[in-house]
Amino acid sequence: MYQRSIKKKLSALAKQFPVIALLGPRQSGKTTLVKSLFPNYAYTNLENINHQELAISDPLYFLKSYKKNGGLIIDEAQNAPGLFSQIQLDVDEKGGEGHYIITGSQNFLMNEKISQTLAGRVAIFDLLPLSIEELKEANLLSEDLNTALFMGGYPRIFEKELSPEDWYPNYIRTYLERDVRQMKNLVDLSTFQRFLKLCAGRVGQLVNFSDLGRDCGISYQTAKGWLSLLESSFILFMQPPFYQNYSKRVVKSKKLYFYDTGLLCSLLQIESAEELAHHYLRGNIFESYIVSELIKKRLNQGKRPNCYFWRDQKGNEVDCILEKGDQLIPIEIKSGQTVSKDFFKSLSYWCELSKTPPENAYLIYGGDENQVRREGNVLSWSSFNNLSF
Repeated sequence: MYQRSIKKKLSALAKQFPVIALLGPRQSGKTTLVKSLFPNYAYTNLENINHQELAISDPLYFLKSYKKNGGLIIDEAQNAPGLFSQIQLDVDEKGGEGHYIITGSQNFLMNEKISQTLAGRVAIFDLLPLSIEELKEANLLSEDLNTALFMGGYPRIFEKELSPEDWYPNYIRTYLERDVRQMKNLVDLSTFQRFLKLCAGRVGQLVNFSDLGRDCGISYQTAKGWLSLLESSFILFMQPPFYQNYSKRVVKSKKLYFYDTGLLCSLLQIESAEELAHHYLRGNIFESYIVSELIKKRLNQGKRPNCYFWRDQKGNEVDCILEKGDQLIPIEIKSGQTVSKDFFKSLSYWCELSKTPPENAYLIYGGDENQVRREGNVLSWSSFNNLSF
Protein backbone atom coordinates (compact mmCIF):
# COMPACT_ATOMS: atom_id res chain seq x y z
CA MET A 1 0.00 0.00 0.00
CA TYR A 2 2.86 2.39 0.71
CA GLN A 3 6.61 2.80 0.39
CA ARG A 4 8.72 3.86 3.37
CA SER A 5 11.08 6.74 2.72
CA ILE A 6 13.71 5.28 5.04
CA LYS A 7 14.26 2.12 2.99
CA LYS A 8 16.86 3.56 0.61
CA LYS A 9 19.23 4.63 3.36
CA LEU A 10 18.58 1.50 5.40
CA SER A 11 19.38 -0.76 2.46
CA ALA A 12 22.56 1.17 1.70
CA LEU A 13 23.92 0.93 5.25
CA ALA A 14 23.06 -2.77 5.48
CA LYS A 15 25.87 -3.18 2.91
CA GLN A 16 28.29 -1.35 5.18
CA PHE A 17 27.48 -2.51 8.73
CA PRO A 18 27.20 -6.05 10.14
CA VAL A 19 24.17 -5.04 12.25
CA ILE A 20 21.22 -2.78 11.51
CA ALA A 21 18.98 -1.66 14.39
CA LEU A 22 15.51 -0.36 13.53
CA LEU A 23 13.74 1.25 16.47
CA GLY A 24 10.30 2.78 16.70
CA PRO A 25 6.89 2.57 18.39
CA ARG A 26 4.83 -0.58 18.23
CA GLN A 27 2.82 -0.89 15.01
CA SER A 28 4.93 1.69 13.14
CA GLY A 29 5.72 -0.85 10.40
CA LYS A 30 9.19 -2.07 11.42
CA THR A 31 8.57 -5.77 10.81
CA THR A 32 6.81 -5.22 7.49
CA LEU A 33 9.67 -3.04 6.29
CA VAL A 34 12.58 -5.31 7.20
CA LYS A 35 10.84 -8.44 5.91
CA SER A 36 10.27 -6.75 2.55
CA LEU A 37 13.84 -5.43 2.32
CA PHE A 38 15.51 -8.67 3.42
CA PRO A 39 13.24 -11.47 2.12
CA ASN A 40 15.99 -14.13 2.28
CA TYR A 41 16.72 -13.57 5.96
CA ALA A 42 15.43 -15.91 8.64
CA TYR A 43 12.99 -14.29 11.06
CA THR A 44 12.30 -14.65 14.77
CA ASN A 45 10.20 -12.61 17.18
CA LEU A 46 11.26 -12.45 20.81
CA GLU A 47 7.71 -11.64 21.86
CA ASN A 48 7.29 -15.41 21.36
CA ILE A 49 7.98 -16.75 24.83
CA ASN A 50 9.66 -19.95 23.55
CA HIS A 51 12.05 -18.03 21.32
CA GLN A 52 12.68 -15.54 24.10
CA GLU A 53 13.54 -18.21 26.68
CA LEU A 54 15.99 -19.90 24.31
CA ALA A 55 17.65 -16.58 23.42
CA ILE A 56 18.08 -15.78 27.11
CA SER A 57 19.21 -19.21 28.31
CA ASP A 58 21.48 -20.17 25.40
CA PRO A 59 22.16 -17.22 23.04
CA LEU A 60 24.87 -19.10 21.11
CA TYR A 61 22.58 -22.02 20.30
CA PHE A 62 19.76 -19.60 19.52
CA LEU A 63 21.78 -17.80 16.85
CA LYS A 64 23.06 -21.05 15.35
CA SER A 65 19.52 -22.43 15.22
CA TYR A 66 17.84 -19.48 13.55
CA LYS A 67 20.45 -17.72 11.44
CA LYS A 68 20.59 -18.59 7.74
CA ASN A 69 23.32 -17.74 5.25
CA GLY A 70 21.44 -14.60 4.28
CA GLY A 71 21.19 -13.31 7.83
CA LEU A 72 18.69 -13.07 10.67
CA ILE A 73 15.93 -10.61 11.57
CA ILE A 74 15.33 -10.45 15.33
CA ASP A 75 12.11 -8.67 16.28
CA GLU A 76 11.77 -7.03 19.74
CA ALA A 77 15.40 -7.85 20.48
CA GLN A 78 15.38 -5.97 23.79
CA ASN A 79 13.52 -8.93 25.34
CA ALA A 80 16.80 -10.89 25.40
CA PRO A 81 19.53 -8.37 26.32
CA GLY A 82 22.18 -11.08 26.72
CA LEU A 83 21.85 -11.82 23.01
CA PHE A 84 23.69 -8.62 22.05
CA SER A 85 27.03 -9.84 23.40
CA GLN A 86 26.74 -13.04 21.38
CA ILE A 87 25.88 -11.04 18.25
CA GLN A 88 29.01 -8.97 18.86
CA LEU A 89 31.19 -12.07 19.08
CA ASP A 90 29.63 -13.53 15.94
CA VAL A 91 30.09 -10.46 13.73
CA ASP A 92 33.63 -9.86 15.03
CA GLU A 93 34.54 -13.44 14.13
CA LYS A 94 32.94 -13.51 10.69
CA GLY A 95 33.34 -9.93 9.53
CA GLY A 96 31.31 -8.71 6.57
CA GLU A 97 28.07 -6.80 6.44
CA GLY A 98 24.36 -7.34 6.91
CA HIS A 99 24.42 -10.31 9.29
CA TYR A 100 21.69 -9.13 11.64
CA ILE A 101 18.65 -6.86 11.49
CA ILE A 102 17.34 -6.16 14.99
CA THR A 103 14.18 -4.23 15.79
CA GLY A 104 12.81 -2.86 19.03
CA SER A 105 9.99 -0.74 20.38
CA GLN A 106 11.77 0.33 23.56
CA ASN A 107 14.41 2.87 22.71
CA PHE A 108 15.96 3.13 26.16
CA LEU A 109 16.61 -0.60 26.59
CA MET A 110 17.87 -1.01 23.03
CA ASN A 111 20.18 2.00 23.10
CA GLU A 112 21.64 0.88 26.41
CA LYS A 113 22.56 -2.57 25.09
CA ILE A 114 23.74 -1.25 21.72
CA SER A 115 26.06 1.31 23.31
CA GLN A 116 27.51 -1.34 25.59
CA THR A 117 28.10 -4.12 23.07
CA LEU A 118 27.61 -3.11 19.43
CA ALA A 119 29.20 0.33 19.18
CA GLY A 120 30.96 0.69 15.83
CA ARG A 121 29.23 -2.39 14.43
CA VAL A 122 25.66 -1.12 14.11
CA ALA A 123 23.76 1.50 12.13
CA ILE A 124 20.72 2.75 14.07
CA PHE A 125 17.48 3.99 12.50
CA ASP A 126 14.21 5.23 13.99
CA LEU A 127 10.97 4.43 12.13
CA LEU A 128 7.99 6.57 13.11
CA PRO A 129 4.39 6.27 11.84
CA LEU A 130 3.67 7.19 8.22
CA SER A 131 4.64 10.69 7.15
CA ILE A 132 2.68 13.13 5.00
CA GLU A 133 5.05 12.33 2.14
CA GLU A 134 4.51 8.56 2.45
CA LEU A 135 0.73 8.92 2.72
CA LYS A 136 0.61 11.20 -0.31
CA GLU A 137 2.61 8.78 -2.45
CA ALA A 138 0.17 6.02 -1.53
CA ASN A 139 -2.88 8.25 -2.16
CA LEU A 140 -3.88 7.80 1.47
CA LEU A 141 -3.55 11.37 2.72
CA SER A 142 -6.89 13.04 3.31
CA GLU A 143 -7.39 16.40 1.61
CA ASP A 144 -9.11 17.58 4.79
CA LEU A 145 -6.62 18.72 7.42
CA ASN A 146 -8.81 17.83 10.40
CA THR A 147 -9.26 14.29 9.10
CA ALA A 148 -5.52 13.93 8.53
CA LEU A 149 -4.80 15.10 12.08
CA PHE A 150 -7.47 12.82 13.56
CA MET A 151 -6.33 9.71 11.69
CA GLY A 152 -2.63 10.10 12.46
CA GLY A 153 -0.11 7.90 10.69
CA TYR A 154 -0.10 4.40 12.14
CA PRO A 155 -0.04 1.99 9.18
CA ARG A 156 -2.57 -0.50 10.54
CA ILE A 157 -5.36 2.10 10.44
CA PHE A 158 -4.87 2.48 6.70
CA GLU A 159 -4.12 -1.19 5.96
CA LYS A 160 -7.28 -2.44 7.65
CA GLU A 161 -9.39 0.70 7.18
CA LEU A 162 -9.89 0.87 10.93
CA SER A 163 -11.70 3.55 12.87
CA PRO A 164 -9.20 5.78 14.76
CA GLU A 165 -11.62 6.25 17.67
CA ASP A 166 -11.69 2.45 18.13
CA TRP A 167 -8.05 1.60 17.38
CA TYR A 168 -6.12 4.20 19.40
CA PRO A 169 -7.69 3.52 22.84
CA ASN A 170 -6.78 -0.15 22.45
CA TYR A 171 -3.27 0.77 21.32
CA ILE A 172 -2.86 2.95 24.43
CA ARG A 173 -4.15 0.18 26.68
CA THR A 174 -1.73 -2.34 25.14
CA TYR A 175 1.14 0.11 25.53
CA LEU A 176 0.33 0.70 29.20
CA GLU A 177 -0.14 -2.96 30.08
CA ARG A 178 2.87 -4.33 28.18
CA ASP A 179 5.62 -1.81 27.57
CA VAL A 180 5.20 0.42 30.61
CA ARG A 181 5.06 -2.49 33.04
CA GLN A 182 8.09 -4.03 31.36
CA MET A 183 10.21 -0.89 31.52
CA LYS A 184 9.01 0.35 34.91
CA ASN A 185 7.55 -1.86 37.60
CA LEU A 186 4.41 0.27 37.93
CA VAL A 187 1.63 -1.01 40.11
CA ASP A 188 -0.75 1.95 39.69
CA LEU A 189 -1.20 2.18 35.93
CA SER A 190 -4.22 4.47 36.35
CA THR A 191 -1.96 7.23 37.72
CA PHE A 192 0.43 6.81 34.81
CA GLN A 193 -2.48 6.97 32.35
CA ARG A 194 -3.68 10.18 34.00
CA PHE A 195 -0.15 11.53 33.65
CA LEU A 196 -0.16 10.63 29.95
CA LYS A 197 -3.42 12.52 29.45
CA LEU A 198 -2.05 15.52 31.34
CA CYS A 199 0.89 15.54 28.93
CA ALA A 200 -1.55 15.53 26.00
CA GLY A 201 -3.27 18.57 27.46
CA ARG A 202 0.07 20.39 27.50
CA VAL A 203 1.04 19.68 23.88
CA GLY A 204 2.95 22.56 22.33
CA GLN A 205 3.72 24.08 25.74
CA LEU A 206 6.89 24.45 27.77
CA VAL A 207 7.64 21.46 29.97
CA ASN A 208 7.27 22.12 33.70
CA PHE A 209 8.02 18.98 35.72
CA SER A 210 6.82 20.48 38.99
CA ASP A 211 3.42 21.47 37.58
CA LEU A 212 2.96 18.08 35.93
CA GLY A 213 3.86 16.28 39.12
CA ARG A 214 1.58 18.42 41.28
CA ASP A 215 -1.41 18.03 38.95
CA CYS A 216 -0.92 14.25 38.86
CA GLY A 217 -0.11 13.84 42.54
CA ILE A 218 3.44 12.60 42.01
CA SER A 219 6.89 14.02 42.75
CA TYR A 220 9.03 16.18 40.48
CA GLN A 221 11.49 13.33 40.00
CA THR A 222 8.72 10.86 39.16
CA ALA A 223 7.27 13.25 36.57
CA LYS A 224 10.72 13.65 35.03
CA GLY A 225 11.25 9.88 34.95
CA TRP A 226 7.84 9.20 33.42
CA LEU A 227 8.40 11.77 30.70
CA SER A 228 11.69 10.07 29.89
CA LEU A 229 9.83 6.77 29.71
CA LEU A 230 7.29 8.21 27.27
CA GLU A 231 10.13 9.58 25.15
CA SER A 232 11.99 6.28 25.10
CA SER A 233 8.91 4.43 23.84
CA PHE A 234 8.27 6.95 21.03
CA ILE A 235 5.01 8.38 22.41
CA LEU A 236 6.15 11.98 22.82
CA PHE A 237 9.29 14.07 22.51
CA MET A 238 10.62 17.28 23.97
CA GLN A 239 11.86 19.85 21.49
CA PRO A 240 15.00 21.65 22.70
CA PRO A 241 15.32 25.44 22.63
CA PHE A 242 17.73 27.26 20.37
CA TYR A 243 20.35 28.69 22.68
CA GLN A 244 22.04 31.31 20.53
CA ASN A 245 21.59 34.40 22.62
CA TYR A 246 20.47 37.11 20.23
CA SER A 247 18.35 38.93 22.80
CA LYS A 248 20.33 38.22 26.01
CA ARG A 249 17.43 36.46 27.77
CA VAL A 250 15.98 33.36 26.15
CA VAL A 251 13.77 30.58 27.47
CA LYS A 252 15.71 27.35 28.05
CA SER A 253 12.88 24.95 28.92
CA LYS A 254 11.87 22.32 26.35
CA LYS A 255 8.52 22.10 24.56
CA LEU A 256 6.36 18.99 24.60
CA TYR A 257 5.02 17.35 21.44
CA PHE A 258 3.58 13.99 20.40
CA TYR A 259 4.88 11.94 17.49
CA ASP A 260 1.38 11.06 16.29
CA THR A 261 -1.68 13.33 16.32
CA GLY A 262 -4.14 10.44 16.04
CA LEU A 263 -2.83 9.09 19.32
CA LEU A 264 -2.83 12.61 20.74
CA CYS A 265 -6.47 13.16 19.77
CA SER A 266 -7.43 9.90 21.45
CA LEU A 267 -5.72 10.96 24.69
CA LEU A 268 -7.62 14.26 24.51
CA GLN A 269 -10.86 12.26 24.05
CA ILE A 270 -11.53 13.85 20.66
CA GLU A 271 -13.87 11.43 18.91
CA SER A 272 -14.13 12.82 15.37
CA ALA A 273 -12.53 15.14 12.85
CA GLU A 274 -15.55 17.43 13.21
CA GLU A 275 -14.98 17.69 16.95
CA LEU A 276 -11.30 18.41 16.38
CA ALA A 277 -12.18 21.31 14.06
CA HIS A 278 -13.55 23.26 17.03
CA HIS A 279 -11.26 22.00 19.78
CA TYR A 280 -9.44 24.62 21.83
CA LEU A 281 -6.10 22.80 21.33
CA ARG A 282 -6.41 22.44 17.55
CA GLY A 283 -3.61 24.95 16.92
CA ASN A 284 -1.27 23.12 19.30
CA ILE A 285 -2.18 19.78 17.73
CA PHE A 286 -1.38 21.14 14.27
CA GLU A 287 1.93 22.51 15.55
CA SER A 288 2.79 19.07 16.95
CA TYR A 289 1.88 17.54 13.57
CA ILE A 290 4.24 19.77 11.63
CA VAL A 291 7.16 19.53 14.08
CA SER A 292 6.90 15.73 14.11
CA GLU A 293 6.86 15.75 10.29
CA LEU A 294 10.10 17.73 10.25
CA ILE A 295 11.62 15.13 12.54
CA LYS A 296 10.32 12.22 10.43
CA LYS A 297 11.88 13.74 7.33
CA ARG A 298 15.32 13.82 8.96
CA LEU A 299 15.03 10.34 10.47
CA ASN A 300 13.93 8.86 7.14
CA GLN A 301 17.18 10.16 5.66
CA GLY A 302 19.19 8.49 8.42
CA LYS A 303 19.95 11.87 10.01
CA ARG A 304 19.38 13.20 13.50
CA PRO A 305 16.69 15.86 14.06
CA ASN A 306 17.85 19.44 13.55
CA CYS A 307 14.72 21.16 14.88
CA TYR A 308 14.67 23.68 17.74
CA PHE A 309 12.37 26.46 18.90
CA TRP A 310 13.27 29.96 20.03
CA ARG A 311 11.54 32.11 22.62
CA ASP A 312 12.72 35.08 24.66
CA GLN A 313 11.33 36.20 27.99
CA LYS A 314 9.38 39.00 26.35
CA GLY A 315 7.19 36.42 24.57
CA ASN A 316 8.76 36.63 21.11
CA GLU A 317 8.83 33.12 19.66
CA VAL A 318 9.59 31.17 16.49
CA ASP A 319 8.11 27.67 16.42
CA CYS A 320 11.03 26.02 14.62
CA ILE A 321 14.63 26.92 13.93
CA LEU A 322 16.26 24.38 11.62
CA GLU A 323 20.04 24.13 11.55
CA LYS A 324 21.30 23.20 8.10
CA GLY A 325 25.06 23.49 8.08
CA ASP A 326 25.82 27.07 9.01
CA GLN A 327 22.38 28.20 7.82
CA LEU A 328 19.43 28.84 10.16
CA ILE A 329 15.91 28.40 8.75
CA PRO A 330 13.10 29.91 10.84
CA ILE A 331 9.64 28.36 10.49
CA GLU A 332 6.36 29.64 11.92
CA ILE A 333 3.39 27.26 12.17
CA LYS A 334 -0.22 28.48 11.99
CA SER A 335 -3.31 26.27 11.72
CA GLY A 336 -5.47 28.95 10.06
CA GLN A 337 -6.55 28.43 6.46
CA THR A 338 -6.21 32.10 5.50
CA VAL A 339 -2.84 33.82 5.66
CA SER A 340 -2.82 36.91 7.84
CA LYS A 341 -0.11 39.54 8.04
CA ASP A 342 0.06 38.88 11.79
CA PHE A 343 1.33 35.37 11.01
CA PHE A 344 4.68 36.90 10.01
CA LYS A 345 5.22 38.99 13.15
CA SER A 346 7.54 36.52 14.88
CA LEU A 347 9.35 35.60 11.67
CA SER A 348 10.05 39.25 10.85
CA TYR A 349 11.32 39.87 14.37
CA TRP A 350 13.66 36.88 14.17
CA CYS A 351 14.92 37.77 10.70
CA GLU A 352 15.78 41.28 11.81
CA LEU A 353 17.42 40.07 15.01
CA SER A 354 19.48 37.30 13.40
CA LYS A 355 20.14 39.05 10.07
CA THR A 356 18.35 36.21 8.25
CA PRO A 357 17.06 37.13 4.77
CA PRO A 358 13.24 36.76 4.47
CA GLU A 359 13.65 34.37 1.53
CA ASN A 360 15.04 31.85 4.04
CA ALA A 361 11.99 32.15 6.32
CA TYR A 362 8.89 29.95 6.06
CA LEU A 363 5.30 29.99 7.21
CA ILE A 364 3.54 26.60 7.22
CA TYR A 365 -0.21 26.99 7.54
CA GLY A 366 -3.47 25.05 7.39
CA GLY A 367 -4.43 26.22 3.90
CA ASP A 368 -3.84 24.77 0.43
CA GLU A 369 -1.83 27.36 -1.54
CA ASN A 370 1.89 28.03 -1.65
CA GLN A 371 2.95 31.66 -1.91
CA VAL A 372 6.07 33.80 -2.00
CA ARG A 373 5.71 37.02 -0.01
CA ARG A 374 7.97 39.85 0.92
CA GLU A 375 8.06 38.60 4.52
CA GLY A 376 8.86 35.00 3.60
CA ASN A 377 7.64 31.82 1.92
CA VAL A 378 4.15 30.44 2.56
CA LEU A 379 3.74 26.65 2.37
CA SER A 380 0.60 24.57 2.68
CA TRP A 381 0.46 21.82 5.32
CA SER A 382 0.30 19.07 2.70
CA SER A 383 3.16 20.23 0.46
CA PHE A 384 5.91 21.60 2.70
CA ASN A 385 7.54 18.19 3.09
CA ASN A 386 8.63 18.26 -0.55
CA LEU A 387 11.22 20.90 0.30
CA SER A 388 14.76 20.06 1.38
CA PHE A 389 15.21 21.22 4.97
